[in-house]
Order: sequence, then structure tokens, then C-alpha cells
Amino acid sequence: MKFLILNGPNLNFLGIREPAIYGHASLKQIESDLDQSFDHELSFFQSNHEGALIDRLQEAYYEKIDGIVFNPGAFTHYSYALHDALTSIQIPCVEVHLSAIQQRESFRQTSVIAPACIGQISGFGKDSYALGLEALLKHLEE
Repeated sequence: MKFLILNGPNLNFLGIREPAIYGHASLKQIESDLDQSFDHELSFFQSNHEGALIDRLQEAYYEKIDGIVFNPGAFTHYSYALHDALTSIQIPCVEVHLSAIQQRESFRQTSVIAPACIGQISGFGKDSYALGLEALLKHLEE
């Protein structure tokens, strides 16, 4: 199976940005761990630009990607354009977050992306990505 691991703004600064909240692992380390742990075709993409993320989601449709693990970063809270892109491609998606967004500032507690996803995983640090992939695999098996 083919999966897209998609990351939004500032996630290229993992390991640098607020490590007490987001951990010490870099995005490259997380990607490497996923590649080593899963025997599936994984592609990775990160952008700080909303349009680039939408373009990548639309490309995933034509590539016949089986599932998406998506950490939309701050776009979680206000990007209806990403929500619409997800609903238009109809590929199962799990939204993931490193931190427990429900326990953070009030503006971080609402996701406009979640309704376009099959589920949301947050608060497990870098393991949120692996848990997201496992959830997608289980969903696709059913």
C-alpha cells in the first residue's frame, strides 16, 4: 500500500522549535523511523504554504495513494481550504499532532480538518505518526 505523510507549517523545525512541547526528534528522524517500521511505500511532504499542501493532496488522488497521515500544524485551526481538499480527494486521512491539542490554548483545541478525516491522534509525540499509520492500516483492512 502507498501512504502519504503530509506536514504543514513549522514542522520542518521539529527538534528546534519548542522541544519541551514538540520533542527533540527532527522531521527527518521521524520520517526515517517510519520508513524503518512500516513495510509499505511511504512518501513524505512538508510545506509552510497552504497551496503547496493542497497541490500535494490533489497529486495524491492521481497517484492512487491509499491513505494519508496529516499533521496540518497551525492550519488545523483555520484552513477550510485544506478541509475541502481532503473531502474532494476522498482518501482516508488521519490527522495527527505531536502535542495534546485539547490540553493547550483554546485556539488550538478546534480542528477544522478533523471532520474531513477518519480520526485524530494527538499527544503521543513522534509516535502519533506511527499510531496514525496503524489506524489507517486497520481502517483499510476492514
